[in-house]
Amino acid sequence: METETLRWFQLVADGVTVTEVSEIEAISQPAVSRAMRRLELEVGTPLLRREGRVLRLTHAGSAFKGHVDAVLHHLDDGIAAVQQILDPERGTVTISFQPSFGTWLVPDLVSNFHAEHPQIRLDLRTKSDETMPEVGPRSDVDVELSTLRPPQGPEHPQWRVLTVEPLRLLVGPDHRLSGTDEVALSQVADEPFVMIKPTSLLRRQCEQMCVEAQFEPYVAFVADDLPTLRGYVAAGLGVAIAPALWGGSVAAPVAGLHVLALTDRSATREVGLSWAPQRRMLPAARLFRDYVLDRARAGKLPRPV
Repeated sequence: METETLRWFQLVADGVTVTEVSEIEAISQPAVSRAMRRLELEVGTPLLRREGRVLRLTHAGSAFKGHVDAVLHHLDDGIAAVQQILDPERGTVTISFQPSFGTWLVPDLVSNFHAEHPQIRLDLRTKSDETMPEVGPRSDVDVELSTLRPPQGPEHPQWRVLTVEPLRLLVGPDHRLSGTDEVALSQVADEPFVMIKPTSLLRRQCEQMCVEAQFEPYVAFVADDLPTLRGYVAAGLGVAIAPALWGGSVAAPVAGLHVLALTDRSATREVGLSWAPQRRMLPAARLFRDYVLDRARAGKLPRPV
């Protein structure tokens, strides 16, 4: 089977007319129709049926289409891999990251990497569910910036710590502790809490910190993101635990918001980079991964305050 014919079949199966295919490919309409008939003879059964002026997939055509998509996807990946080997500076790197990293870590890494490798395209994706890894052997994500440490083992993603981010207690303008430099979490055990949504790893860690401080928090309000959480606390709706790095989660000034250091031993979170060793990483992605790890080892990431 010719690759060109499979691509024409893919177009027709996706709703493109034979006339449109002939125009796109700069070939005559009869030539496209003959190629479809040859393909059906090779497969051994009709793949398309005509409904008025439109071609529809038969049951056999639907079954065949899924495999054609997979074959052409792998073929395109192979061509891209060869192109990246020939010129790794023109590849694409797909990066997944937790939303809270979008204000400090991701801009720092992306801007500095882009300055050294301006032709490499970076596909940035914010995670919707932080509790699930997005790197894996069948994922199209190359690397992931996360606080989620995967289980150890050859079948799991590899993970390297980049930096440790301190967690702080946020209180409102008239809070009794607003003039204090540092506190223990147990000092606010009886107060209402503002928590981040359950799909956040921060939510899990905050709840665990409360367990270690020997109390169950009363969750008065739930915020979808850290800016909203800060706003709720500044409005006096409760206290909250949030990360705080230079230029990071609580750096933007919010009127009435006070940030207090926590003396609890678990008041930090590890920020790491993960990737799937079972998935072949193309040169541009390896270049970005190694750049991030080298930058972390050299102490060039944003520093805690």
